[in-house]
Amino acid sequence: MSAHLTLGAPEHLDKLVGLVAAFHAEAGIEMTDEQRRNGLAPLLEGIPHGAAYLIGPPRAPIGYVVICFGWSVEFGGLDAIIDEIYVRPGVRGRGIASEALIALPRALAAGGLRAIHLEVDRTNKAALKVYTRAGFRPREDYMLMSRKL
Repeated sequence: MSAHLTLGAPEHLDKLVGLVAAFHAEAGIEMTDEQRRNGLAPLLEGIPHGAAYLIGPPRAPIGYVVICFGWSVEFGGLDAIIDEIYVRPGVRGRGIASEALIALPRALAAGGLRAIHLEVDRTNKAALKVYTRAGFRPREDYMLMSRKL
């Protein structure tokens, strides 16, 4: 298995909607496929606020990662947050997510990205292990907070 990353394009929408639906079912996120399409389509059409990548072969992806861009004074420029990452259950445990999480920042650093962030459930030991292996570290005394609008 390979964590080869392919930048998502409009022709990948159906494949991504299926993968996102599988992740959302697993995570308990309730959305319709239409809502998923509306959230993914602009990323695949090239808006500057983020991107979606397929993990594995584009014809039969085994996962995906969505990244959203921002700006950070603290980190000195362009930063990003991993909004979602998913690898199909049948191929988990083979280092695919770690490989993708190592390759993605390397590729984006060439475009000027200064930092990449993600959110993780503190009790999800498997995810913590993957993220730590990929070089992510907790920021002591910091916590991500959200306000839905």
